[in-house]
Amino acid sequence: MNWHLINQENLLEMLDAKPEGLLQVDAEEKLLLHGPNELVREKKKPLWLKFIKQFQDFMIIVLMAAGVIAYIIGDITDTIIILMIVILNAIIGFVQEYRAEKAVEALRNMAAPNATVMRDGNIKIIQAHELVPGDKVLLEAGQIVPADIRLLNVYSLKMQESALTGESHDVEKHTGLLHGEDMPLGDRKNMAFKGTFVTNGRGDGIAVQTGMETEMGKIAKMLVGGDNTTPLQKRMAVFGKKLSFVVLGICILIFATGYLRGEDTLRLLLTTISVAVAAIPEALPAVITISLAFGAQRMVKRQALIRKLPAVETLGSVTYICTDKTGTLTQNKMQVEQSILLKNSSKDDINELLLLNMAISNDVQENEKGNGVGDSTELALFEYAAINKFSKNDLQKKYPRIAEIPFDSERKCMSTLHSYQDRHLLLVKGALESLLERSALQDETFAKDLHQQTEVLAAKGYRVLAHGYRWVDDFLIEAPLNDLEKNLTIIGLTGIMDPPRLEASKAIADCHTAGIQTVMITGDHPETARNIASKIGILTKEESNNKLAVITGKELSKLSWEEFLNRVKKIRVYARVSPEQKLHIVKALQEKEQFVAMTGDGVNDAPALKHADIGIAMGITGTDVSKEAAHMILLDDNFATIAKAVMEGRRIFDNIRKFIKYSITGNTGKVLTLFVGPFLGLPISLLPIHLLWLNLVTDGLPGLALAFEPAEKDIMQRPPRHPKENIFAKGLGVHVVWVGLLMGGLTLGTQAWANHESNPHWQTMVFNVLCLSQMGHVLAIRSESESFFRMGIFSNKPLIGAVILTLLLQIAVTYVPFLQPIFRTEALTLKEFLLVGAVSSLVLFGVEIEKAIFRKRKRAGLKKHNAKL
Repeated sequence: MNWHLINQENLLEMLDAKPEGLLQVDAEEKLLLHGPNELVREKKKPLWLKFIKQFQDFMIIVLMAAGVIAYIIGDITDTIIILMIVILNAIIGFVQEYRAEKAVEALRNMAAPNATVMRDGNIKIIQAHELVPGDKVLLEAGQIVPADIRLLNVYSLKMQESALTGESHDVEKHTGLLHGEDMPLGDRKNMAFKGTFVTNGRGDGIAVQTGMETEMGKIAKMLVGGDNTTPLQKRMAVFGKKLSFVVLGICILIFATGYLRGEDTLRLLLTTISVAVAAIPEALPAVITISLAFGAQRMVKRQALIRKLPAVETLGSVTYICTDKTGTLTQNKMQVEQSILLKNSSKDDINELLLLNMAISNDVQENEKGNGVGDSTELALFEYAAINKFSKNDLQKKYPRIAEIPFDSERKCMSTLHSYQDRHLLLVKGALESLLERSALQDETFAKDLHQQTEVLAAKGYRVLAHGYRWVDDFLIEAPLNDLEKNLTIIGLTGIMDPPRLEASKAIADCHTAGIQTVMITGDHPETARNIASKIGILTKEESNNKLAVITGKELSKLSWEEFLNRVKKIRVYARVSPEQKLHIVKALQEKEQFVAMTGDGVNDAPALKHADIGIAMGITGTDVSKEAAHMILLDDNFATIAKAVMEGRRIFDNIRKFIKYSITGNTGKVLTLFVGPFLGLPISLLPIHLLWLNLVTDGLPGLALAFEPAEKDIMQRPPRHPKENIFAKGLGVHVVWVGLLMGGLTLGTQAWANHESNPHWQTMVFNVLCLSQMGHVLAIRSESESFFRMGIFSNKPLIGAVILTLLLQIAVTYVPFLQPIFRTEALTLKEFLLVGAVSSLVLFGVEIEKAIFRKRKRAGLKKHNAKL
């Protein structure tokens, strides 16, 4: 229903409403018919179901299967360890998501709790959810509109609708009839919409839509569906399946080969199970969850609340950030950006009169905290005057207001009359054309110059106001005030706008360096959007003059889907767009294989937040609906926090990759030792207790400590990962193979030498070589390219502590007498231990050589690239 097109008489008849309000009995009947005035939220899942959901991950299922196998063969210790890791993973994931949801509940403060209505001919304050269509609602400054309302009476009523339309300036309302069915919400000025704010004046009207039928509710309906699987979840699902097939294939091959060779079936089964236990990185799910949890905790300290734990990593894959302008890139606060003093023949101090005009010719009031409250444009003038030492509190006592002519859309100006010593002073502000019509100006050249200066300011995206005055010597109270608005002297122009956040430019530049394109999506005027985008670096100098880089919602609606897909990666600013178009933009970018983050604070951002790869809502100015749809909430509403979050996401994924590299390489070394040894005529080198110990002390503490590794120095100078990039890309797979071969070769070589020498300690030596070589490996892979010896040994103290503790534990199980029978070890001689240490260190130096080759190739590539430039 287009309520803005219906006249007041038909409106009252259609809704069975009355100018004096509904009867209470009729309101109760309507409440039963229409339901409560509230947005329907998704039904919450019970806590036990959320906990059970933590066990649905494929890697967890594989681990539980390994635990069952270990239990069947009687290895209770291994079963207990695996069970503990699985439960720990589930608890961490459950607690983190539960806490995040509770925090979001605490942030919900946008919904209007009460509504002022006329019932039974009296003014009543009721709970907002009891409001029904047909209720007469009273509005005044400071209130949140509780439903969609067709206005009946307005008295200087202005609304802040940025949460719904994206417009940063206040909208003046009227009660006149409008024309045009497809009129944008921002132009329906005889309507007030649920969730918007009354900033000035008062009014009343009839509630026409409530609950999910309001404009806010219609947007909330679009939040159904959407795949929220993160890149990390997708990669680990693929990795887990591939790993299980590889392990299964190796186990079958070992068993089949041994069986054909006539080996003992039970011993062969134990060997096969040992390989399965060695091949599966038990700690991997825990490391991923702990890495994400630590990342989420760090981000809360940086003012970012994670609603869904894996969203921490998702930011590291983002290639596009689609951001709302108002309140996100800008301060959501109008300010005087430029003031122009106009020279004239007047002998008065026009600079003083201009600042006086800004200071006292407004309706701004100070609250108990001393902050100004009122229309956003008048607040900008009030604050500019205060900065220049023109305080309204002091000046209005000195020059009291005795009469006023309020601003209206027809006159396009406002006048206030003040006592000024022994005469009166009329101060006027408004549109330049309005003041020119009322001025004493006869000089066409001066008028032309005024127009040119106004056009220059408007082209910069400013809202331009002209200021004038007139001395009144013969004022009579009974005389029409409008007659005084003549023979004005125009003394100045002010350019007002919602300025960019100071930190926004750097954040956008950081994202650009990191290969992330920032796109502005706003409901504001295209020239204003273009100006802000140019100022903060979304538009380059070339793009600022390129009409194709900026597009309006009207122009966008005329493009076919194919035409839009061809242009979408070239567009930097979208202006005057609808909520449906925002969602349209996100889907188009995703179809072009971009990983999209959407930031916003308004209701109109919510559908795109929901369907983006990661939605980022604002915690302070954000609406209920946007917070509910988002994956992450910026508690300080600061766009700059996103750049920090991107870096954190990349760091977390880097560290998870390092753990995978470390864990799978070590497991490859173990598998090769167990698998290849018998083919070389060597006995099975390790017992199940050895494998369990190695999995516990090497994959456990040092692996978990990799989560604390600081970010690489070039982390924000490299492009985002491709959303479909394989977990083993960028040399990880090659590294796993060659270092695993090296580790297995060194271990088998030690075993072969010890057997050749008939050394009774051969199994203990093999056991220690595998442990120590993994310690050398974990130190070497702390950085993808930088040498371990240059990056600072103690830059990751938890890892160094874990390595030292692992070495001490390994020495204990080798040399402590009462542990030797448990772990089937024997004390090594000093010569044997030094040999083990020397052989194991070859892994550290081998990886260092690999990194040196990588650095050399990188420098050669940069040199070649620079030569081309």
